[in-house]
Order: sequence, then structure tokens, then C-alpha cells
Amino acid sequence: MEITEIKQLLSLSEVIRHYGFKADKQNRLHCPFHEDKTPSMQLYYKTQTAYCFSSNCRTHGKSMDVIDFIMYKENCSKHEAIEKANTLVGNEKLIVNKERNKPVYVEETSVLAKSQFLENLFQYFCNAIHNSKPAQEYLQSRCLDYQKTKVGYNSGQFHHGARKDETLIAQCLEYGLLLDKGNKSRIGEKAYTVFGKWCICFALRNAEDHITSLYFRSTLSDKEQRHFYIKDRSGLYPNYPNPNTTKLILTESIIDAATLLQQEEIKTNYEVLALYGTNGLTGEHQKAIRDLVQLKEIIFFLNGDQPGEKAVAKYAPMFKSEYPALTITSVQVPEDEDVNSLLQGHTTEVLTHLIDTRKECEFTEIEPAEEPTFSFSSEEPVHLLPEVPQGTEITVTEKENSQLDVNNPYNLKYQGNEAFYQIKGFRVEQPDSLKITLQIAPINRTSNQLTTKLDLYEYKQVESTCRLAAEKLSLRKEAVEADLQRLTNLLEHYRDSQQYKAQGKTTNKTQVPPATATRCFEFLKQPDLIRQINELIGKSGIIGEETNRILLFVIASSYKMPDTLHGLIQGSSGSGKTRLQKVVSYLMPDEDVKRYTRVTDNSFYNQDEYFFVNKLLCFEDLDGLKEDAQLAVRELQSNEILITSTSIKDSNGSIRGGERTVRGPIASLSCTTKGEIYEDNVSRSFLIAVDESRTQTMKIIDYQNDLSAGLIDKVEQKKISAFLQNCIRLLKPYEVVNPFANKIRLPEEAHKIRRLNELYQSFVKQITLLNQYQRKQDHQGRLITQKEDLQTACHILFESILLKVDELDGSLRQFYEKLKSFVEKKGRDYAFNRFEVREATGVSKTQQHYYLQKLVMLEYLKQSGFANRGFTYKISHWDNMSSLRTRIKDSLDNQLEQL
Repeated sequence: MEITEIKQLLSLSEVIRHYGFKADKQNRLHCPFHEDKTPSMQLYYKTQTAYCFSSNCRTHGKSMDVIDFIMYKENCSKHEAIEKANTLVGNEKLIVNKERNKPVYVEETSVLAKSQFLENLFQYFCNAIHNSKPAQEYLQSRCLDYQKTKVGYNSGQFHHGARKDETLIAQCLEYGLLLDKGNKSRIGEKAYTVFGKWCICFALRNAEDHITSLYFRSTLSDKEQRHFYIKDRSGLYPNYPNPNTTKLILTESIIDAATLLQQEEIKTNYEVLALYGTNGLTGEHQKAIRDLVQLKEIIFFLNGDQPGEKAVAKYAPMFKSEYPALTITSVQVPEDEDVNSLLQGHTTEVLTHLIDTRKECEFTEIEPAEEPTFSFSSEEPVHLLPEVPQGTEITVTEKENSQLDVNNPYNLKYQGNEAFYQIKGFRVEQPDSLKITLQIAPINRTSNQLTTKLDLYEYKQVESTCRLAAEKLSLRKEAVEADLQRLTNLLEHYRDSQQYKAQGKTTNKTQVPPATATRCFEFLKQPDLIRQINELIGKSGIIGEETNRILLFVIASSYKMPDTLHGLIQGSSGSGKTRLQKVVSYLMPDEDVKRYTRVTDNSFYNQDEYFFVNKLLCFEDLDGLKEDAQLAVRELQSNEILITSTSIKDSNGSIRGGERTVRGPIASLSCTTKGEIYEDNVSRSFLIAVDESRTQTMKIIDYQNDLSAGLIDKVEQKKISAFLQNCIRLLKPYEVVNPFANKIRLPEEAHKIRRLNELYQSFVKQITLLNQYQRKQDHQGRLITQKEDLQTACHILFESILLKVDELDGSLRQFYEKLKSFVEKKGRDYAFNRFEVREATGVSKTQQHYYLQKLVMLEYLKQSGFANRGFTYKISHWDNMSSLRTRIKDSLDNQLEQL
């Protein structure tokens, strides 16, 4: 990189910050190149140069650019300074404006750019520890040695020396470290609110050991606001565990982990990883642990309180079920103590003693009403400061949320640290403002109150209200302002939750008890999982239909995955197609299934935006869907979104044009007796022909008789259904990579082979996803398909592929094969009438008429005679379906053997 380009990309403020220096408000600095009691170096951000006015300085008389500054600071050559400057570049990239021939800076949004920025800022925080007595006193009170532990301190001054450095300010705003107040300071400069002010700081790192996020721990005695993460939290503390780790200690907090890492004996014999609270085992933690192939033991070293005990009871069965060979132990921490508090009151030996005397976790069955529950979600609570940067996602803890009394939505109540607050008539339909009627009363002195209207998003209004409350009610202005900041967070959370409920975008999922989850994990790890699922489906109430039922189950289970599937069940009236669909749908979690008998034209278009996201839709008969409704279903199947231009009445009653959006993806199961008239639906779905053979009929009759005689255990059937539902709940949506995707070719005779091939590849992915607890992942976290998945998919889909090849639909093909068998015994030229057809096939008169007319139209049969005398028929086209079946099957088998 050229010198001029480096100077364009590397600002003076970045260099100053990198070396841990801090300028005053006049952009002056204690010169680092000589003993300087008063600031003698002036920084010129407009020209990106620095100049020392002291005659004692070796740089006196020389205006220094960024490379000169590095050269003097590092006491190195010009070439070495250029190399050093080159390593500091990375937060921006340069684009040349061809019209003006001037450099234009474009923000680099890659992980490396953010990481480089956070590395520099964290180094600045670490340097600040040496000059901050409050930070040193706090760390000393927590028995943390900043010379042994990489820790920083945010005094809230990191941006003061660079207010004219627009790049630094823009990055701080983007990553949530500054909040634009929208006003100016006393000296006329733009004012910002600092995130993580007066907090010690720890770095979170990714698998490449780059800093991807920062954690701040308040040094103030505020029990409600102590733990803060910048937005888009990612990374682990202190880092990803060593791949050769054999013993891993999990702590409840980052400070606990830092405490253990200061003990050389523990650091040598164990790897330490911090959770983010008792509910803070994220997907990133689980992935890091999953990659430790030599891991032998997981040790919980959580707090000695009820939440800590519940967390061990929550996570220990999960780890044991996923890694049966691992030893899961727990350190017996004294009541109301944690790792750090133990060190404050005892010698360092207490930590090693407790670890040495740890006990193995017991895994016993607990009654569902008493046992803790857990959900397998990567979304964990993120605690933010009251000074929340715009665009930051807020998750309020249960403790915080409980402070807002929402029993009466027209009179919300909040107990703050300084006063008692009531919000009258709060409205949730105001995303760009937070206007409230607020009543403030001193705690235990409700006789004296202040009532006012304000917008909590307007800083001047909030400040004026706090000042007025302090004067009228004898309260502390700063404390009232802190209360209102917390109240703002709570009201935002409450408003979002109410809007999500209105939109159907609820995050409340049924949670699986640990004991049940353990059994589900053991089942999902079975090598012949698909066969065992098929057996359970049979025990849940589906008799026969071995291939069809597992095919429908795989299709239905895809509703929560990236590539959803769709099934169309064909059969004559009374053949059992609706029951087949119904039983399979009841094996899916109830909260994710929508069942419909009839759908009107515009009902889908008028649903809330997220109503259908990751849902299984079941239609008892496609005839119950109006034409527009069928179009909506097809669009959700293919494009996963409906966008409608329509007329909307606004809050003033005026009618204007607008858009309504309904999102997918969806999976679907549908039934029909007229598959041939739903060509567009058929091409998007797997075809399932109900078995209408006499053998299957007798199986169903026997089952019905046993059910009436009380020989079928309905309670056991419900238990099986509930078990399979919980198994589906524990499946996670992964991306799947199929290394054998180009090794299998479907028969070219199939109708719409392009779409069929896409459906087939999606089906293989779903088989892999059902086996996800047995499949490996690549470096991107994608599941890898195995040969067994393709073999299973081809076996299950074979009949459905044949239906795609066959000109006749499923029920018509079964009728025609029976008819051919009857005629072949009589001779191929035998002419038969309708009475003989009914006797040979066993179908009703109406259904027989429909089948014969369809075969005549397709020229499979030749009709002769007259309606008043009766028709006779001859088979004119003797297709060889058995030969075609054999040829396709042999082709697929040969391709599978060559994998």
C-alpha cells in the first residue's frame, strides 16, 4: 500500500488511541517524546498532523504525520513505521471518486474491520486502567489483578479527543458505543451519550481469536443495572477452548471465569469458559463444546443459589444426552456464594479444594410439575445500559420486567429507585415516539404528586421533567433521570411484546422437560431412526400405509426448516386419506399446525404478517379452497411471501393505497379426490396415493373392530404422539450440504423433472435434518448428508416418483391394474361390461363411471355400444407398468451402489 494511501486510510486519532494516549478538550496532549508536565503537543485533525511546541522535544520544529508519529514512538526506521501503519489500517477501505479524482472513504462492514476497531478500542480501555484509581480500587475489591487479567476501563472519555474524527464517531455509533443525543454541548460540539460508562470491560472472542464483542461490568453500586453487552453480541470469554481440552469448567459469569484464570494451577489443568448468566448457554457455547473431540468432563462451577442449582439441573441432562460418554460434574458452592466472592473471603486454595471435591451429577426422573424446563434456543437475554443506542435490540430480564405492573393496561405502574411512577392510557401504536402521561410520586409520600405529558424519546423533555420533579417533590434529579431511562426500556419491551402478540409473531414455544428431552435425544441418536419413527407412527393409529405414513411425516416435519416440503394425498371418497393426514398432523407440535376445512378468497392475504411463518398447513380437501386462496397457497409454497396492493384506512379515516405482506415459509398437507384438476398444486408437491387394496381394507376393518372392542390403548397412542411432538421440538433448523447431490439422476420421463429434482433434493435434506444428532458438520456449521440419507430418501420416495412418471393418478392407476388383471385372465381381446368391472374391482357405481370415462378419454379403453343398451369396453393400451417400475428401481439402485 502506498504512503499516501496509508495516510488517507489511517487517522491521527486512531494512532493516538492505539498507543493509549488521551487528548484534552483543546486537542492537546502530553508529548510522549520528552518529559512534559503541561500539554505541549497540539493535534490538528483537519490536516491529520501533530506538532510539539517544546524546545526540549526531539521533534521540535517538525510537523508530524501519522507515520512520523509511529516512527518516533516506536524509535524505528521510516520503513518499519510504514509497516506498522499498514497493520493498523483495516477499519476502512478506499474508493476513488473518478469525477473529482478525490478519495472517498467507505465503511468496511466485514468481521475483520469490526474486530480491528474493537481491538484498538479495547487496548485503549486496557491502557486506561493504569490511570484510573476508581477502576483499580474496584478490581482490588473483586480480587482481580489487572496485571494478570486482560481487562479495561471505560471512563466515558474515549471519544473526546477525536470529536472531529468522523470515522471514529461513525463506528462508535454503528457498534452501539455512542448514542447521538441530537443536541450540542456547552462548547458547541455535538453531544453523545456513552455506552458502558464507568464500567470495567472484557473482550469476547470468536474461533479465530478476534474480538467480536465487548462486555461491561458496572463499578457503581447499582443492583439493577450491572451487566451490559454491545449490540449483536457474539464471541466467548476468555476465548474458544483449546481443541485439545479434556476438562472444561463452566462458570456463571465472566468475572468468575477471570477469577479462575488468575489461579495458575486451575489454568494449567482446566480450560475455563464463561456462560452469560444461568440462562446464558448460547448456541455459540454449544458449538464450541461440540468441537472438543478430546473432551472427557464438563464441570459446572455456578453460584450457590437456587438459580445456579436450576441451571445445573437444566443443562446437565442436555449435555449427558448429547455426549453420553462425558462425565458431568458440579462444584458444591456454599450457599449464596460464587467463585469471586469465595476468593474475597478465603485464600486461593478454597477454589482448588472445591474443584477437587466436585461431585458427579445424578440423572434421575423428575415429575414434570417439579422439574425445570429448557428450550434449545440461541437467543439469550442481553442486558443493556439505560443509555441504549438506537437500533439496539433490547431484551429485558424477568426481574426488570416484573417491575412494570401491567395488570391494568390503562394504568401501568413502575417502582423506581427514587420515586413511584404511573403511566396513564399507554398506547402501543407509536413506533417512532414514546408519548406518555406520567404521574410521579415520592416513595411513601403519595400525597405530593407531579403529573405531566412528555415523550421519553425527547431528551430535552425528559431533562426538563426530571428537573421539575426534583424541585417540586424534593427528589434527586440524576436518580429520577436514571429511573426514567429504565422505564423507557421497560415500556419499549412491553410495547414490542404487545405488537408481536397482535401480529402472531409470538416467541413463546412449548418447552421440553429435561427428563423427556433426555429420552428424546437417546431416540434421535438411534442409527435406524427413520424405521423406528415409522413403527411409532403405526402405533399412534395408522394401520398399514408403511411408506405413505413415513413420507407424510418427513414432509410435515419440514415446516421449521429452511427448505419446506408439501404433500398431496390422492384417493377416492372414503379411502381414508383425511385420516392419514389427520394422524400425521397430530404428531407435529400443536402450536405449529394450522388445520383448515374451508378457506375463503382473501383470508390468507388479510392474515397478520408473521401468522404463517414456519407453520404446517393442513387442508382436508382442496375443493374447500377458493381460486384466490389456492393461488395464495401456491405463492406461499414457492415464494414464501404474499404482497398485496390494497386500500387501507388510516387513523384519520382516510382511504389510501398501501401494501399488506404475509410471510412464510410453510409446509403443507392436502387431500383431494381430483388430483388431475390441480396441476399447479401437484407440481409443487409430493404425490401420495392412498392404498385402496382389499388387503389394506381388511387391516382397517380389523383395527376399527379392535378399537370398538376396547382392545386399542388410546392413552398409549397419545403418549406416542406427545413423544414424537417433543422430538420435533428438539430439532434445529440447519443448513444442509449434500456432497452426493450430483450423483443421483431421476427418470427423465417424469413430468416437470426440474421441479421434481428440486423436491427430491429438499427431501434428502430433510432426512439429514431428522438425523441431525448423528450427522457431522462442516467448518461452516452445515450438516453433511451421508449415503444412508440418499438410500432412505429413494426408498421412501419411489412410489411418489412413479406417480410423477405415470400418466394416471394414484387411485386411477390402482383401478386400471385391477382391471387389467381381470381381463388378462379372460384374454386380452375380451370385451367386458360395467357389471363385470364392478365385480372385479369392488368400486362403487359412481366411482366406476368416473374411472371408465377417464380411461376412455385417455384412450386406455375403447368404448362401444349405446347408452340405452349398455356399453362394452376393451383395453386398447396395455402399458407395462411393472416393467417401468423395475427399470426405474434398478436405475436408482445402481446409482446408489456407485456412491
